[in-house]
Amino acid sequence: MEEELTPGEIRERYGDLPYITPYEKIIALTDEAGEHVELHEYHARGRCSGGAAWEVYHYARTSPLVINARREGARNIFICQTGKEVLELTPGFSGAGLEEVCIDGDQVAVTYAGLAGGGVAATLCRGMAEDVLSTVVHRQGGGSGLGRATLRLPVTRKLVIGVDDTDDAERGATWSTVNEIAFELEEERECLYLGHTIVQLFPDNPHKTTNCCSTAVVLGVGPGRADDVSERFREMLTERCYSDQCGMAASGAVLVGERLRGFTTAARHRMVTLEDAREVAERSGVNLFEVTGPRGCIGALAAVGSHNAPDTAVIPFGVPMGGGAGAG
Repeated sequence: MEEELTPGEIRERYGDLPYITPYEKIIALTDEAGEHVELHEYHARGRCSGGAAWEVYHYARTSPLVINARREGARNIFICQTGKEVLELTPGFSGAGLEEVCIDGDQVAVTYAGLAGGGVAATLCRGMAEDVLSTVVHRQGGGSGLGRATLRLPVTRKLVIGVDDTDDAERGATWSTVNEIAFELEEERECLYLGHTIVQLFPDNPHKTTNCCSTAVVLGVGPGRADDVSERFREMLTERCYSDQCGMAASGAVLVGERLRGFTTAARHRMVTLEDAREVAERSGVNLFEVTGPRGCIGALAAVGSHNAPDTAVIPFGVPMGGGAGAG
């Protein structure tokens, strides 16, 4: 029989079972259009990297709603389109997935289904996670059975901020300055700080300080709060940068569009112009801010375009994967 339970009720009723291991937290980021959802799932106890790897593999194979899936330690990031699909679950090959993703007012409803252990994860383990409002358990699962549940999560808006050119020849570092600002904003409860990406730009750029890298961070903000948080971020950058050419870019999109992705590719292997950046930003719905000057807007926009690929964005253009690269 179906029933709707809060995380506390699940914990009270099932928390003593030896095979129930709660997810740490689950966050649902949305775009303004309400067409896509980016799920950040911190797997059991925030440490179960094996379970996270299993789910990235199976969800991507099983769920047509999953556009992209990647893992960072014990956290999974699923980029999903909204909709509903019938899953064909097969033990060992496609053992779990997402059946439905929808945005319902100020909540996101996500229906999971899985076989055996994947079903337990879909219902009770996820149901105890931080940020979950409630869980409708359709079938509990366990043993070799099917588990199905719908989790309800609060809507959180995605905000990507890119930054370039905060330092001079003697002082500063963009990656760490941006990291500290995002961390402090989270400490002040202005946002959730969810991701950090260093993007290697064209290394022969004559305007570079040394390594020629820009930085993007992914933040989660309350509905209607993106402009306020962006402005606060810009103010903090103004106070902390040493360059007179610092630029910032802000985007609320879950997906990176083809035009923006192409601009980032160009900025990683050749010189591009400020006019190019302004045109692409306007067409891509990205806001540019001249924090202390215009030139940094180029790298800031390029960082937004590669924010969802932290492991490959650090590699200089043309260097094979595994060839070794870093921001220094």
